[in-house]
Amino acid sequence: MGEHSFRGWGMTAEICVLRLWERVRQDAGPVQAMYQDMGTGAADQVIARVLGELALTTAHMAARVVAHDLGDLARQLRRVERMAEQLGLVSFASVAGDARQMLARGDATAFAAIWARLLRVAERTLAPDHDLMDQSV
Repeated sequence: MGEHSFRGWGMTAEICVLRLWERVRQDAGPVQAMYQDMGTGAADQVIARVLGELALTTAHMAARVVAHDLGDLARQLRRVERMAEQLGLVSFASVAGDARQMLARGDATAFAAIWARLLRVAERTLAPDHDLMDQSV
């Protein structure tokens, strides 16, 4: 963490750069049920496909937000919310729902804050070291 000095208005203050970190909550139940119902091979394929779709959809939405093209963003957020729920990705689903609500309300400031949080949660959830398939036990 870097520190910077700020001198203004006759005062000196230390400024710390904060690194945001999102705790990701998940429910192992849906994934465990997939493994029990489908078997290891089929469950692995479904989980990999849904995680890939989550990553692609999130990237697509991010490009749309940057371009200020929010036309079908609510529909895409709902899709992400459902896919995340399917895999028990509680935080991801919840934040996607929050973003969708703020978009519907037209609250640009709240949407921007929640959108940034969604991207942080997505990054942690979809990281290569986050092995959702280990929940098959």
